[in-house]
Amino acid sequence: MQEVMAEFGVAYITARRLRQEAALVGRRVAHSPHRLSFEEREEILAGICRGESDSEIARRLGRHRSTIGREIRRCGGRRRDYRPLKAERVSRGLAARPKATKLSGCPELLAAVEQGLDKRWSPQQISARLKVDHPDDQRMRISHETIYRSLYVQSRGELRRALCAQLRTGRTARKSQGRVDRRGQIPGMVSIAQRPPEVDDRRVPGHWEGDLIIGAGGKSAVATLVERQTRYVLLARLSDQTTLQVTAALAERIGHLPEHLAKSLTWDQGRELAAHQRFSGQTGIAVYFCDPHSPWQRGSNENTNGLLRQYLPKGTDLAVHDQAALDAIAAELNGRPRQTLGWRNPAEKMAQLLAEGAGPKA
Repeated sequence: MQEVMAEFGVAYITARRLRQEAALVGRRVAHSPHRLSFEEREEILAGICRGESDSEIARRLGRHRSTIGREIRRCGGRRRDYRPLKAERVSRGLAARPKATKLSGCPELLAAVEQGLDKRWSPQQISARLKVDHPDDQRMRISHETIYRSLYVQSRGELRRALCAQLRTGRTARKSQGRVDRRGQIPGMVSIAQRPPEVDDRRVPGHWEGDLIIGAGGKSAVATLVERQTRYVLLARLSDQTTLQVTAALAERIGHLPEHLAKSLTWDQGRELAAHQRFSGQTGIAVYFCDPHSPWQRGSNENTNGLLRQYLPKGTDLAVHDQAALDAIAAELNGRPRQTLGWRNPAEKMAQLLAEGAGPKA
């Protein structure tokens, strides 16, 4: 220690810290390839001194530019003299385990979550309601996934295990919602995040949600369509579930509608709509895809599919229903009065919109 103090002209505390940090670097030789090494942090410093951008440093290190940007911002920034040893120390602190969970560190949040579960609210409803009730209190924020993990992972134990029975499914286990979707990306897929805001609040008609109802053994299917503003339902019989058959059936169902009633279609990420670009080119209807495993983003369609199971039960062969039978089922649903429509029915609302608009598309 005395040699370090004499050689560098520093105080005892500084010399001790330098020795500790040198030991830290030595212990990080076998670091995870997913995390920056000390040598990479030295290269980041060299790049900053040369005036290189985040992208230039990232290309040289084989990292993403956002990784480099976060590292620099977290550890002092360019103007505050980024230092590799300091960055290594910060990284070690962030990686320390175990970490206190969100619920265990905030009794008020824990009480609010348990109160919501006692009322049989879903974790999604609890998470959203906390933002409404506590708009300025960041402590009272929790994602629905964190609530699920706290319920299902016994080692945590913040939430009473008995509260699992209050969930709608009553399940005692949950599959991770962060799993990788292995169905493959659909070419040219446009995310629901890019859908116009007017669709979300149902201000204008012409925006549809769709999905498939599958029959016994996955051998038969019916395409379902719901208009978001009027809740008007259309059904299409499918001879198979190929993308060409599905897009052709959808085009036949809504492609002839007036332009103001056929603006967009929101679908899940099923491969049956892989030919969505061809469908849009033929009909002029924009197609938006929901996030993986997010059926609530097609809430009207999901609700309608639940109602349709009264007519098309699970585990039955849907191919026995011809198009005329499906049209009769849709007509019955469209004739039901809806509270959200002021107790008018979807058929009446659609007829009103058809009368107000232009003629059908050519």
